[in-house]
Amino acid sequence: MTAWLSIVGIGEDGLYSLSPAARSLIETAQVLIGGKRHLAMLPPARGGKKCERIPWPTPFSALAERIPEMRDRRVCVLATGDPMFYGVGATLSRRVPANELTIVPSLSAFTLAGARMRWPLERVTMMNLQGRPLEQLSLFVHPGARLLILSKDLTSPAAVAEWLTARGFGDSRMTALAHMGGRRETRAEGIAREFNATVPDFHTLAVECIAGPDATWHPRAAGLPDDAYEHDGLLTKREFRALALAKLMPHPGALLWDIGAGCGSIGIEWLRAAPLARAVALEPNADRRAIAARNATALGASELEIRDASAPDGLAALPAPDAVFIGGGLSEGTIATATEKLKPGGRLVAHVVTLESEAMLLAAHARYGGELVRLSVSRVEPIGNRSGWKPAIPIVQWAWRKP
Repeated sequence: MTAWLSIVGIGEDGLYSLSPAARSLIETAQVLIGGKRHLAMLPPARGGKKCERIPWPTPFSALAERIPEMRDRRVCVLATGDPMFYGVGATLSRRVPANELTIVPSLSAFTLAGARMRWPLERVTMMNLQGRPLEQLSLFVHPGARLLILSKDLTSPAAVAEWLTARGFGDSRMTALAHMGGRRETRAEGIAREFNATVPDFHTLAVECIAGPDATWHPRAAGLPDDAYEHDGLLTKREFRALALAKLMPHPGALLWDIGAGCGSIGIEWLRAAPLARAVALEPNADRRAIAARNATALGASELEIRDASAPDGLAALPAPDAVFIGGGLSEGTIATATEKLKPGGRLVAHVVTLESEAMLLAAHARYGGELVRLSVSRVEPIGNRSGWKPAIPIVQWAWRKP
């Protein structure tokens, strides 16, 4: 089918920097869709030409779902900068086949901000606060980090500054860049603990993270401190968690089943470890689901999908996983379902503490193979006016990789 839908990226300078091809797509469109500021850049229709102009509604997804129904007309969507970089192009490309779509990008806000800051983009983290929680900063903030952030609105700089200051990064340098590439370009600078500049709604925030002596931050590697989590006592301890994640092998785009998720620590660290990873956490206890949700938000893993379900029944409708962690609800049925549904090359890790559950893992190891280990950790704690080793409850870990 001939491409009927075009997406044209426009910069702050409007139509002037567009290529002739991009202008032609706009001029020949029968339907023009864009934000009010995009549509305001266009000259009035001339020569009796009829062209429907539709501003994006809020939320824009309501119109995005209707666009595929316009196949009988030439439709042009106007976007800001590069439509495929945190833009509408990503949304529409999931609804329209590639051979029906033409995309003409302009310079993205990240490209312009990198040039203004003289920051090489390959050494910068780029992120988006539009429709996403502020807490995702916890994934990216560390000493020396450079962030380019698409802000939600004019309140974003103050929110980012407060978040940084509360975690000991108050000396971080912040720069708000607005109307880049146009006549109204502005720049506001300051340090986080003092930042109070007034900025336009539409701007990009550049942050150079500077850690104070008491700064708190978490690495992306597995094994976050136990006190990073809210829990009711049922928490996979830090050392066991790190060993489990190493054998689960997170990678971009991979799906984890976290069975008996408790406070969500395994699923959260899986998501933190690899961009675009996915995780479904099964937890039948409502209080623990609420705790897991709070932990996921606070630690930048709000995409954790938490379900009120138990294994094995709750596994039936789930997509095939790349990895499975069984921390609770172990049964012969759970093991059978998990091993069957795992993709080839998929990894399964189970932790148990009771003799009855250990017997099940012994049987599974005898049937499937894999690695069976007993893990124990001891920590120094006070004993009167002296110190001694206090052992944690040991666990038995079974790790298996599907042929």
